[in-house]
Amino acid sequence: MSGTTIVAEGDKVALTGNNVTYIVVAAVIALVALGFAFTLVRAVLGTGKGTVKMQEIAGAVQEGATAYLFRQFKTLAIFVVIAVVVLFVLPVHGVSDNVTAVKIGRSAFFVVGAVFSAFIGGAGMALATRANLRVAAAAREDGGREKAMSIAFRSGGVVGFLTVGLGLLGAAIVVLVYKGDAPTVLEGFGFGAALLAMFMRVGGGIFTKAADVGADLVGKVEQGIPEDDPRNAATIADNVGDNVGDCAGMAADLFESYAVMLVASLILGKTAFGTQGLVFPLIVATIGALVAIVGVFITRLRTSDRSGLTAINRAFYISAVISAVLVGVATWLYLPASFKEFDGGLQDVDANPRVVALAAVVIGIVLAAAIQALTGYFTETSRRPVRDIGRSSETGPATVILAGISVGLESAVYSALLIGAAVFGAFLLGTGSITLSLFAVALAGCGLLTTVGVIVAMDTFGPISDNAQGIAEMSGDIDERGARTLTDLDAVGNTTKAITKGIAIATAVLAATALFGSYTDTLVSTLGGGEAAAAKLAEWLNISNPANLVGLICGAAVVFLFSGLAINAVSRSAGAVVMEVRRQFREFPGIMDGSQRPEYGKVVDICTRDAQRELMTPGLLAVLAPIAVGFGLGPGALVSYLAGAIGTGTLMAVFLANSGGAWDNAKKMVEDGEFGGKGSPQHAATVIGDTVGDPFKDTAGPAINPLIKVMNLVALLIAPAVVTLSFGADANTGVRVAIAVVAFAIIAGAVVFSKRKPIGVGGDGDSGKADAASAADRESVTA
Repeated sequence: MSGTTIVAEGDKVALTGNNVTYIVVAAVIALVALGFAFTLVRAVLGTGKGTVKMQEIAGAVQEGATAYLFRQFKTLAIFVVIAVVVLFVLPVHGVSDNVTAVKIGRSAFFVVGAVFSAFIGGAGMALATRANLRVAAAAREDGGREKAMSIAFRSGGVVGFLTVGLGLLGAAIVVLVYKGDAPTVLEGFGFGAALLAMFMRVGGGIFTKAADVGADLVGKVEQGIPEDDPRNAATIADNVGDNVGDCAGMAADLFESYAVMLVASLILGKTAFGTQGLVFPLIVATIGALVAIVGVFITRLRTSDRSGLTAINRAFYISAVISAVLVGVATWLYLPASFKEFDGGLQDVDANPRVVALAAVVIGIVLAAAIQALTGYFTETSRRPVRDIGRSSETGPATVILAGISVGLESAVYSALLIGAAVFGAFLLGTGSITLSLFAVALAGCGLLTTVGVIVAMDTFGPISDNAQGIAEMSGDIDERGARTLTDLDAVGNTTKAITKGIAIATAVLAATALFGSYTDTLVSTLGGGEAAAAKLAEWLNISNPANLVGLICGAAVVFLFSGLAINAVSRSAGAVVMEVRRQFREFPGIMDGSQRPEYGKVVDICTRDAQRELMTPGLLAVLAPIAVGFGLGPGALVSYLAGAIGTGTLMAVFLANSGGAWDNAKKMVEDGEFGGKGSPQHAATVIGDTVGDPFKDTAGPAINPLIKVMNLVALLIAPAVVTLSFGADANTGVRVAIAVVAFAIIAGAVVFSKRKPIGVGGDGDSGKADAASAADRESVTA
């Protein structure tokens, strides 16, 4: 296999022989994964739907989630159109003679990546809003624990199959059509996926946590009613939010992680391994698609299992071992034993390509398993960190907050060290070649994502279980055994969501590191040769350059500002929800005895409008900040900017995700009867901790993952233009500074605009007082 021939045509490589076959097989396997997704959908929808009351509640959640998502897509369509035009205008370097065709392809596949990301998010949400009902119904039956677990996980498996299927199919088509130019076209594919995912993650996160925080503060703390009590006007919005945030948003997020990781590996693979560097990452991704099928179907809850997490962990670790074995076989069959047999530029490297590639992929697989174990330790209800938070509730909410922050900060250090060790270990495999080292880092990311099908299933499992518990509680059609089953699944879901967020940020770091190297390669290729170019490059990459230090600080600062904007958006919207729910309890006293029905639609409307309004500023910050720094301070400062964003973003994302997950499970532990139980002061303290953690773990934290990759891809896309305006005959300081000033002005204006609405004010500028919403309008939302 390693002797497959290639033909060089200028800068474009024509695929011949077995390589075309491998790419076609990858595309076929992608279609097989999509076929399995369809099969699982039919199996899930064929299960029982429970009582009429449960179906009515689920129908209201479906309608609210669908309406929100379509409204969000209409908003985001504007960004897609603008980005398509900008991508076509931006210059490209290092491609074949047909530059226009490559530009068209990059813009076209930007749309494809965006559509795939939106489709996966929408499809995942559509199934989740139907699976939650079926999980709740299954919990009422004999053997309900095993059946409910199976439905929830297999519903998540559908999203996993869609992720690997569409990601692999898109990449395979690009490589088949554009061959040696595929890396440049794939920049558009990855950017489209990442940009849509970031907007969906931020918007969905604001919606879900505004409703959740508002519902908890008024319902649990002030009124002393259960979490999903139908007397709480925010309950429908809360359940809608689980789907638009944790299902649609996170599904799109994990898809973009998969797509961007493939993009990074193919860009560097072409440089390091030549034609085989374009094909080998697709082979690894193909193995991942097969492993996803195996992993989802072997996830079965045994009667001897302590919880659903035991079954999920078992399937994950088995999948990881299978991945390592299959990648080892593929590596030895496909890659040659010497770099002299490659058409890439590393013929002089004294290393075994098989060993390098396999070791890099295994590093990624081991990293995924290590993050799973570490995150589980800090967020599982049976482990000491969560129990310590629960115990701290005996001294009030302040100590609960402090304990949760402490857990998040500590866990971030260990996770960052794990990710750093993986990056450095992969880097050492390069034996002194920067190009090979960066490709090894990218392959480590591919290795981590060989288990992405199971990872996505784990993530979607969480909100489905959460919604199932809500539907059962709101309907009242559940016995104590069924309620216990759903509570256990919900607690497992909190841990699986935290685990997948940890794995997602690890992929962000690996992908960003690889893209970081691609950016510097673009600087070199754009500068061309000569002593003046070499001297300029050395100046740009010198960290002692004050401009570069400023860039580093800006990169770190953007992560803080982005997180602050997201959390503040939740705070403002949640304040409006609190005021509205209080109003309804005050003005409709019959709500508490069941003689009057809450206005659920009003809260859904507040959350929808606020989410759309608030997602713009973080989105503009992510896209325009690299432009402001790159054109304003130069290419070197942009390198440092990316380094600062990667380092700070890693720590911040893990801190936010793990502290939030630990607070949530500490609350559930108290609700299960420990440290005072439901209705106690300890319970109120943990509810406050959970409300603080909600925007941490479900809005700001996971949004940092696509943020890092969006900024890296923006830097990669604008690099040729930044270099051209900074050095050589076409240098133009006036134009460069003007672009930076405009970008900065737009960011500043967006930040000021986002802060104009005070806490407690609804999305339409009202004060939370009664509005003129008609009963017919309310019925249209609540079905």
